[in-house]
Parts: sequence; C-alpha cells; structure tokens
Amino acid sequence: MRLFITFEGPDGSGKSTQCKLLAGHLQSLGHNVLLTREPGGAEISQQIRQVIMDMKNKSMFPATEFLLLSAARAQLVREKIRPHLDGGGIVVCDRYFDSSLAYQGYGHGLPLDTIRAVTRFATDSLTPDLTLLLDIEAETGLRRRQTTQAEWNRLDDYALAFHQRARQGYHALAAAEPGRWRIVNADQPVDKLQEEIREIVAGSLKR
Repeated sequence: MRLFITFEGPDGSGKSTQCKLLAGHLQSLGHNVLLTREPGGAEISQQIRQVIMDMKNKSMFPATEFLLLSAARAQLVREKIRPHLDGGGIVVCDRYFDSSLAYQGYGHGLPLDTIRAVTRFATDSLTPDLTLLLDIEAETGLRRRQTTQAEWNRLDDYALAFHQRARQGYHALAAAEPGRWRIVNADQPVDKLQEEIREIVAGSLKR
C-alpha cells in the first residue's frame, strides 16, 4: 500500500506524538511504515537540523533558513521517502514542504512563488497524498511547548505574531487544496485526537 501522509500544524500541536501513534497503528495492521520528520530523518538532514534549530544562530536570515530546510528536505526525499514509497510502503512524516510555505512564506513573508519553485526542485515534485493539519491556537501551542520536556529551539523563539501568521497560512493552504488536507482540532485529549486521525487515514487506505 503506497501512501504518503504528512502532519502539519503550529508548534505544540502534538504532531510528533500523533505521528508515532499512527505509525504504530498502521504497523499493527501489517503495513510497511516509515516514520520520519522534518527537518531531519536522514543523517545529513539531521546535521542541517542542528544548525537551523540552534539558539546560537538567531542571526540567521529567513532566506538562509528556508534554503537550509530545502537542502535537508532534498536529502530526506531522495534517501528515505521516495525509495520507501517506490517499494510500496506508507510514509508518515512529521512536517514537510507545507511547513515552509506556512512559516517561511506566511510567517516571514518570503515570496510563495519562490518557495514553491525551490520546493519542486528539492522534492522532485513529490506531494503528499494526505496532509493532516493539527490545528490549535498559536498561544496554546507555545504554552504546551514551554511546559513539556521538549527543547525550546530557535523557531519556537519567534514572536507570537509570527506563529499566528503561520497558523493563518496553514488555513489558507488547506482551503486551496481541500482534496489533500484534513483539519482536526488538536486541542483535545491525545486518544480522542488519534481516534479521529485513524478514521481519516482509514478512508485514504480504502481508495
């Protein structure tokens, strides 16, 4: 079963937890599942992630940030994601190129057309079959981040207005491609959210 599923959403929406739960569920059903994340997921991509997230690099320009993310993405797609899909497997990815459109595009104000053009090259035009937007108020998500054991990184540290613009960007992206996106309320118990996600994914598996 070839299926490419991506999770998007504001910081603190619970994407990583829900990705792991979904991947485990799909594996229990007998599917060949690759669970990965952005930026990261491959050794070279992980090294780039460390540069992007490091609080020491707060002077990084948005254009630099986007190009580094694209470089990490290009490696991950070619080394991990594409081969797994070509082998008939399912990929569950915590963030993908829509994060760049939301954060570097709507958040930082970089030209969306430029982001899309570079992204097509970086990903070899690989688009998800299903994108789940775990939607939550930016303020609520950031509070969650601050109260968990997760490391506070350079992107988390952007102003609240930046995170609000990114969330608005996600809604614009979802509205533009309703066939690919599904919006779920992330401000609910973990098990309830996972139940809703599994129902959505089950529909994609039947196609």
